Amino acid sequence: MGKLKYLVIHCTDTPEEREVTKDDIIRWHTNPKHLGGRGWNRPGYSDIIYLDGELVNIIPFNQDGDVDGWEISNGARGINGVSRHIVYVGGKDKANKKSKDTRTDEQKITLETYVKFMLLRHPQIQILGHYQAPGSGKTCPNFDVPEWLASIGVADKNSYKS
Repeated sequence: MGKLKYLVIHCTDTPEEREVTKDDIIRWHTNPKHLGGRGWNRPGYSDIIYLDGELVNIIPFNQDGDVDGWEISNGARGINGVSRHIVYVGGKDKANKKSKDTRTDEQKITLETYVKFMLLRHPQIQILGHYQAPGSGKTCPNFDVPEWLASIGVADKNSYKS
């Protein structure tokens, strides 16, 4: 727990066009392993962006610049205490075989708005894709985050450099 440093972008790693809800995420992350979950004490994301662009909060947070214990989400080992995690529904092709940027136009608009809002509230925040987090070994969110950030006008100083 500490000062907010990072905004980590994720995908649900689910097939293109498949609906996923806040309740699905909570169940997948917090159910015991023998029930098909990960057995975590908290979900991995603060917020989720549905296919239609709707933004839904999973773990409440107060926007004050500190990550309190009750605000932590388990999105990227080692940096959760200083991060917020946003996830968009999708990230795999329809056959669920290949990683793919499946963001709908509506999801792209919501994600851009979310990122720019976070930058207004927290001008020093570093934004990264889950794949950029130290030791992640992931491809999530399955698009080039620094390239996308540049394309929407985010300053280079806010684009995470490993």
